[in-house]
Amino acid sequence: MPGRIMTGSGIVLDLIRSGKARTRSNLLEALGWSRVTLSRRLDELLDSEFVVHAGHAASGGGRPSEEFEVNAALGVVLAVDIGSSHTRVGITDVVGTVLVEDEADIGLFDGPEEIFRWAEQVFDFLLTRGGWSRSDVRGIGIGVPGPVNSITGTLGSPQLDPRWDNVVVSDYLGQWPDDIVIAVDRDVNVLAIGEARFGWPEFRDLVVVKSGIGVGCAFVMDGNVVRGSRGGAGQLSAPLRDRLSEPLRRLETVASGGTIRDRLVRSGEYVRTSADILQLAENGNPEVLALLEEVGEVIGYALADVVGLLNPSAVVVGGNLAEAGERYISAVRRSLFGAAHVYSRQSLVVEQARLSAKAGVRGASALALDALFEPDRISALTRSRMT
Repeated sequence: MPGRIMTGSGIVLDLIRSGKARTRSNLLEALGWSRVTLSRRLDELLDSEFVVHAGHAASGGGRPSEEFEVNAALGVVLAVDIGSSHTRVGITDVVGTVLVEDEADIGLFDGPEEIFRWAEQVFDFLLTRGGWSRSDVRGIGIGVPGPVNSITGTLGSPQLDPRWDNVVVSDYLGQWPDDIVIAVDRDVNVLAIGEARFGWPEFRDLVVVKSGIGVGCAFVMDGNVVRGSRGGAGQLSAPLRDRLSEPLRRLETVASGGTIRDRLVRSGEYVRTSADILQLAENGNPEVLALLEEVGEVIGYALADVVGLLNPSAVVVGGNLAEAGERYISAVRRSLFGAAHVYSRQSLVVEQARLSAKAGVRGASALALDALFEPDRISALTRSRMT
């Protein structure tokens, strides 16, 4: 019933988990409940081992307040960040601390069967090495390149590789505990969650770009990712057309790591992944450095309308190409500032992602943890265990 949900233990856990309130007095102030109701909900959370006692908060006088925190020993979460040509996986605890990571040059164009088979093998190895088993896994968070219905975990159509059209991600995950939560979102949304929460917490409104072999864009408005009606929000288009009657083209067809790779291959270079492009840039390859600037300028121009429409505080550029550093970021910034409306570029920050390669794993973990600790879910679980 709605009344029970509004006073459920999940709301208490959400406040503790966010750090907004961790003592009884802070929780009472935030919730406006009676002491009896709060005590019952805390007892439910303690008995279910979702929270534990965390000592006492510092006090300016009187009896110190007892603090509560999420029970980090509750289990682990698996995180998968699938890119166009590179995939990272990690294991975190249930407060989001990264415990172990791995990566490989495998991605979208290797197809879902190969990627998830590889990820499952790596996770089994990492779990065993860390002293865990599959029974310790509480959730799996997955970022996939392309539109996805985050409620059902079903990818949209068309995808860049047709093998991903209408894929139901859970069908590829093998056998895991029955009560596990599985959360799926676009890879750039996962990147945005990681950067917004852990990299740029001082800003509530961000545009986040993932620049690798492909190009993705995500919007964080008032602290929340904007996904659109079918999970496809953020698809950038090429900024120039010969005639207005022509359909829009995806930005990555004219400005991405993929277009750099194709041009380098035509020049006789062996390039397969965005990591290969970065290596050439680090070696000072003049053609690669010029292409990075060219691509950055086109992306910046394509973002000019985005910042005009949304008026974000910052544009955060992540993905492997962003690891080329200021030369690439400055090209994006220079072009964006040159094309954007005066008001929308005032005080606008355009910078490289702060978490770099770790953003995807942290974001995928946070995605799974949000689903694991969803307030109504926790309220229902704790009520069922107390009856």
